[in-house]
Amino acid sequence: MSETNALMSLAAPLEQCPALVLNADYRPLSYYPLSLWSWQDAIRAIFRESVVVVSEYERVVRSPTKEIRLPSVLALKEFVPSAQRPAFTRFNVFLRDEWECQYCARTFRTQELTFDHVIPRSRGGRTAWDNIVTACQDCNLLKGSRMPHECGMFPMTEPRQPTMYELQANGRKFPPNFLHKSWGDFLYWDTELSEQ
Repeated sequence: MSETNALMSLAAPLEQCPALVLNADYRPLSYYPLSLWSWQDAIRAIFRESVVVVSEYERVVRSPTKEIRLPSVLALKEFVPSAQRPAFTRFNVFLRDEWECQYCARTFRTQELTFDHVIPRSRGGRTAWDNIVTACQDCNLLKGSRMPHECGMFPMTEPRQPTMYELQANGRKFPPNFLHKSWGDFLYWDTELSEQ
């Protein structure tokens, strides 16, 4: 690290020093949202001895009796099994559909999206994985309470419950705004390589 980068790292606000949290198998607990702890939570975990420090920032914090470098990557000492089934939430529906309207195929920001009942509730449609798709506001309004065959609007992908693996794989496609260089080896090491 150059002297200029080292000085900038030392001066970084503490809020810009989150720790990437890995499970005991050295895979992130979650890709999206990325499993991050604040510097305070990371320090608490170190003192509880529930984690192993894998990598550190240049940034140091001090108490009257101790000095400690802030961790940039932590690994849990005990394996935490992941949930077998993803929660049915608006966010997870958007993640499954990759923030893409299932009718017009355009990508939108979260606040510009809604979800659509493929079979409208007024026609007996349920609010469940297999009947909900991501839709932009214009397409949702255009479809209204009509059946897909009545308006010629069919989702690009048939709605279904994704696996946790599928959601995590989709999450890796949307990296957070901040990625510390020490995280790279742990975020993408399990992605499939293509032959060249």
